[in-house]
Amino acid sequence: MRNSRILLCLWIIGLSVALNAQSYKISSRIPFAGNAGWDYLFADSANRQLYVSHGNDLEVIDLDSQKLIAKIAGTNRIHGVAVADDLNHGFISNGVDNVVVMFDLKSHAVLRTVKAGADPDSIIFDSATNRVFAFNGGSGNVTAIDALTGDVIGTADLSGRPEFAVSDGNGKIYANIVDKSEIVQINPSTLKVENRWSLSPCEGPSGLALDVSNRRLFAVCSNQVMAVMNAESGKVIATLPIGKGPDATIYDAAKKLVFSSNGRDGTLTIIQQNSADQYKFVATVPTEISARTMALDTKTHNIYLSAAQLGLPPAPTADNPHPRPRIVPDSFHVLVVSPN
Repeated sequence: MRNSRILLCLWIIGLSVALNAQSYKISSRIPFAGNAGWDYLFADSANRQLYVSHGNDLEVIDLDSQKLIAKIAGTNRIHGVAVADDLNHGFISNGVDNVVVMFDLKSHAVLRTVKAGADPDSIIFDSATNRVFAFNGGSGNVTAIDALTGDVIGTADLSGRPEFAVSDGNGKIYANIVDKSEIVQINPSTLKVENRWSLSPCEGPSGLALDVSNRRLFAVCSNQVMAVMNAESGKVIATLPIGKGPDATIYDAAKKLVFSSNGRDGTLTIIQQNSADQYKFVATVPTEISARTMALDTKTHNIYLSAAQLGLPPAPTADNPHPRPRIVPDSFHVLVVSPN
């Protein structure tokens, strides 16, 4: 009888955690004008600002009021943003002009433009070295930049096309290599690739997140799989089902939850972390078709996803045989998904 009671208590606790994990819903939408596309978002929880890539503009939103407070205009196809709070510097990856734009976090004034590789995409700040790393999808390498001065320190060849990257803040950087379905481990001080690990059966990885405490990486892939990898050994220890068209994943350390934003079917997959090596699918939250990139506010645990209404695609051309659908004018917005 005693064992039965223990099992019942454990079942109730597990059910309570699972139900709590499922309690997310769209709480609001932040609208924007125009018909431009978008890529990454970045939530600076400490300074209460959300940076939203929107065509050639970086829109800056107050996280508490959800109001537009600044705009950095004139860049050419923004991909992502990295911030160095202690240095009061932000950095924008500019995919068309192959540069990184450095700006002041308080005034949002542009400070300088730094040459990167071809099509800089994901961009991150590494606190261990005070360097910014721009991952260049067109040239298959990464550019290291001094976050204080904006000077280029060097580059590292990645032997493949990088997608998202993360830093552990303690001497290691990890990046998805989308065309090889791999994760590379980079030393941010020496700019050397120290390890290269297969993500199989995960194919075409895009979004990447890191559980620093447990040394676990989470990669979402185009074949509707999330792979959990040991960040020390490179071993894939778990795979979990996600939705179609993922492009981002985030790990909420306080809630022990992993999220995948699935733009093709308009869903948010929630995975519960029971231990370092044990994971469980717990919920699919409806979002919107096209909501593929996201950011987390670690203070409120709100999740922000960029989305828009999509029309018909333009006619295919030789240069663009598979054009994306047109964006309905003034329909771009950021979804706010909140825990109940």
